Amino acid sequence: MTISHHPPEDLLADYATGALDEAEQLVVGVHVADCPRCRRFVRAIERLAGASIEAAEPGAMAADAFDAVMARIDRRPQAAPRVSEAAEHDPELADLPEMVKRCKIGKRRRVAPGISMRPIMLSGTGKSRAFLLRSEPGARMLEHTHSGSELTCVLKGSFSHLGGYYGPGDFDYGDDEVDHRPVVGDEGPCLCLVAMTGDLRMHGLLGRLISPFVRL
Repeated sequence: MTISHHPPEDLLADYATGALDEAEQLVVGVHVADCPRCRRFVRAIERLAGASIEAAEPGAMAADAFDAVMARIDRRPQAAPRVSEAAEHDPELADLPEMVKRCKIGKRRRVAPGISMRPIMLSGTGKSRAFLLRSEPGARMLEHTHSGSELTCVLKGSFSHLGGYYGPGDFDYGDDEVDHRPVVGDEGPCLCLVAMTGDLRMHGLLGRLISPFVRL
């Protein structure tokens, strides 16, 4: 696998320090797991963070600090199964990355011609939502930007826009400053893992007409 597009370094740093929300952490983590370059960067940030903690002056702890930590541990959700029930019985999900297969994945729904999505059920505490986006070969989205942010990791197939060609493992970042029109490759369906805040903003008359019906 040749990976040509990567998350920006500030996003990788936030991933390494646990500053991303659950959906963003999932999408960046899937990319990092397959990308040696980004894995090296994340490990370097983790070492720097560890060194900073070791060099910091000790601070006084509250008398109940240990009990408070143990209480938080007891409140943690039970560990997710190694593979979710959906991934065990759905051939489309069988060869997805392990950390995606552990998630609870919802039913497919159509969002536009040739494009469908399956929501990923997370804890619901973050600002982003996560989903699998499947696009048929040759599918074209209308030109659009975003009212929030969109983190995309390609799992299968490919798409292209003005930013270049994106194949398996590649990472694409979109926000309200990015204006693009992705086109799916002809070699097969494109399956992407996406974390998104906000909504798509379609351009042109047709885009404004159909945007109320396109919900990701």
